[in-house]
Amino acid sequence: MAFSYLEFERPIAELTSKIEELSSMGSDSGVNIAEEVERLGHKRDKLVEQIYSKVTRAQVCQLSRHPDRPYILDYIPLIFDDFQELHGERTFADDGAIVGGLASFRGQSVMVIGHQKGRDTKEKLRRNFGMPRPEGYRKALRLFRLAERFDVPILTFIDTAGAWPGIDAEEHGQSEAIARNLQELAGLKVPVICTVIGEGGSGGALAIGVGDRMYMQQFSTYSVISPEGCAAILWRDRAHAEEAAEALKPTAKDLQELGLIDGIIAEPKDGAHRNITAAAELIAEALETALKELLKTPVDKLLAGRARRLRNLGAFSE
Repeated sequence: MAFSYLEFERPIAELTSKIEELSSMGSDSGVNIAEEVERLGHKRDKLVEQIYSKVTRAQVCQLSRHPDRPYILDYIPLIFDDFQELHGERTFADDGAIVGGLASFRGQSVMVIGHQKGRDTKEKLRRNFGMPRPEGYRKALRLFRLAERFDVPILTFIDTAGAWPGIDAEEHGQSEAIARNLQELAGLKVPVICTVIGEGGSGGALAIGVGDRMYMQQFSTYSVISPEGCAAILWRDRAHAEEAAEALKPTAKDLQELGLIDGIIAEPKDGAHRNITAAAELIAEALETALKELLKTPVDKLLAGRARRLRNLGAFSE
């Protein structure tokens, strides 16, 4: 599989290419170069650890939208069984930027809902680059209510730059659709677990991001605006994106320190974009632990805990 590499990952790409070249030469020529390949492999592992342990906030933002980063449709077959996608919001249209449906998770029926960006140009257009219109949030709302009706826990997966900002979205009630979801999620009588698997952008993320638990993958971000957008507004120059990222503090580590999320889901040493299977297993383990705890919680305590969690967001003391 051909991987894409970001600029700061270039040393890893060069070493990986050298390992592949040597491996190919050994198999073609019959020369045993296993020891050299093994040595370079260890060197690459150390290089990966060194680079990813020192990533800046701006680099984490790049990783959160890495071209190879897994989307919800990549994770679903690895985490869930018997996924049945449900379409439409029963009044206007089906929004491809929101994917949702019933599935089985380790013996438990669940409702899975998340953003889908798309890989190639055709799919990106069909998915609207992962930026939902009001119809997408109303589809999610329909699935929230369906899950509550049948007493099924809800698992949401967040990965969007934000809600679609086009005039058509405003005409169809974008702000109302997002606000309605926030209100409904706060009062659902079933467990809700939210996980940021890529970008968590603004109200587009919040519309499926209210729950009993909020997790973020190690190299994901969650912020009111992207660093580039922030730089364009404050400095009128996107070249200040790195400075904006430092000010926004959008990384999982930052948000955990601020008490805005409940946990960080570790990624494989190369990141989720290099080992989807291992990344999916780490997500599944975190979800299973949280779900077991929440399913044992009576509804009144579940709702009280959710309300308490929401009211504590942004709290401070002097």
